[in-house]
Amino acid sequence: MLKSQEIRLGAPEMDSLRLGMGWKKNDLSKTQILIESTFGKSHPGSVHLNKLVEVAIKKLTTLNASPSDYYGTDICDGQAQGHDGMNYSLVSREIIANLIEIHYGATPFDGGLFISSCDKGLPAHLVAIARLNIPAVVMPGGVMGAGPELLTLNQIGTYSAMEKRGEISKEKYDFYKENACPGCGACSFMGTAATMQTLAEALGLTLPGAALLPGSSKVLEEYTKKSSEAVLNLIEKGITAKDILTREAFENAIIIHAAIGGSTNAMLHIPAIAKQLGIEITAEDFDKIHRKVPYILNVRPSGHWPAEYIYHSGGIPFIMSKLKKYLNLNVMTVTGETLGENLEKFNSQVSYEEITQTKKNFDKDSVIYPIDKPLYEGGSVSVLKGNIAPEGCVIKHSAIPKTMWNVTLKSRVFNCEEDAFKAVIEKSIKPGDAVIIRYEGPRGSGMPEMFYTTEAIASDEELNSSVALITDGRFSGATRGPAIGHVSPEAASKGPISIVEDGDLIEIDIENRTINIVGTEDGKLSLDEIDKIISDRLKHLKDYEPRFKSGVLGLYTANATSGIKGGTIY
Repeated sequence: MLKSQEIRLGAPEMDSLRLGMGWKKNDLSKTQILIESTFGKSHPGSVHLNKLVEVAIKKLTTLNASPSDYYGTDICDGQAQGHDGMNYSLVSREIIANLIEIHYGATPFDGGLFISSCDKGLPAHLVAIARLNIPAVVMPGGVMGAGPELLTLNQIGTYSAMEKRGEISKEKYDFYKENACPGCGACSFMGTAATMQTLAEALGLTLPGAALLPGSSKVLEEYTKKSSEAVLNLIEKGITAKDILTREAFENAIIIHAAIGGSTNAMLHIPAIAKQLGIEITAEDFDKIHRKVPYILNVRPSGHWPAEYIYHSGGIPFIMSKLKKYLNLNVMTVTGETLGENLEKFNSQVSYEEITQTKKNFDKDSVIYPIDKPLYEGGSVSVLKGNIAPEGCVIKHSAIPKTMWNVTLKSRVFNCEEDAFKAVIEKSIKPGDAVIIRYEGPRGSGMPEMFYTTEAIASDEELNSSVALITDGRFSGATRGPAIGHVSPEAASKGPISIVEDGDLIEIDIENRTINIVGTEDGKLSLDEIDKIISDRLKHLKDYEPRFKSGVLGLYTANATSGIKGGTIY
């Protein structure tokens, strides 16, 4: 018996209440499908999703199922930039996942279709699917196109810094702002939204080719219909999230993350999803896999092309097909077949029939490189450890020049991002500095992004190959340049980053995966001398006074794990 019918037998008021909503009597005994969506007039990645919800409702109804649409709107990281709204970003993943758990737990359903596009909504859906262990299919909301001259939103941070420095006019800056988002869908670069759409497919939770479809296309609606059918197929076969989200599936996601140069925020989300199933995915897992997988995707922010060109080059299945020798091909997927079977059957000309008729004049090999001629042979992310980050920290090595792979820099310390950004813009940061931003971790301020400071550095020709930013906060998926984040333990938990002082010497060695305080303003010191200095400073360090003591940020900052462990509260 279906779960919905089993619970219905013991809940005598349920039929009455559903009939009161307009259900027909024969709807009550049908397969019950929860449609979860982040639809809302919150940002371009979610504003169009109700069209897909309506398509799904219509399709499921014709398939003799009873769909119910529920909503948990996500916020926009882009609109949260530049003010304290960014503190609410990571915690929103937790809240949306919890809301879905409540939706599903309080009312009986037999499976779910999850429709979302962006940075925290889509990871929240994945967390909820794993936690609930239900038959479920993810339908990503696609990606927007680029603006004039291939303009994409990730460039606006650069143009903002350039305008502040007087390098471009206000009129030019306004033009860029007004044309960077020409339509619906996730932002058109390999930021967190595009990364998580891609990894949802790599995990086996979407239909083949469903990630990064053009946000305004009819093919998105066709995939929604097929995804609706797939949910019912999973219910019939008894396939749940636990059958799909195995350790091998998570390894596949990390392999694809390495190949696409994915956002470092995936290193927060993938461990959080796996944790729901009792699977431990660590930062070391990312580092180990990235070392052996070629980085092949030439897409912004580290590469040249907007993300929409992935679709026109064959989509995520084309990337995965190139990486078959690295992938676990026997894992189950939402098609009811294995990843290997899916890749053998996928034909982008058929799956993408409408849009593949649109011709773009570009070389597909300039978007998705051959694996024997990759952009870089050793993935895109490294995990560094040392006396400043005993649990670890994260750097996207594919986005920084080789000259920064082994350097010793002088610390400039800031206790919030706003002060650091001001110092960069006002030119008080000099070549050879390490900009330390602390108390921005999960327990400090909710782990906001340091996007504007990284862009101010990356867009400054004098600094972008001579200065590193080191923080217990995190970075936007749009971040490029020498940025080291997720430093753990964080400053609010009395991690060593909390006792770094102006003038301390920080040695970064990416090849050997180390980051250490190696001296003070008086010069380099021995390891024993440094250990004693760190110990003495920590003894005199006052307890951190929580910035947030109530509300959702009070809850989150009091309970969150470190950034290197996913920044979760469960």
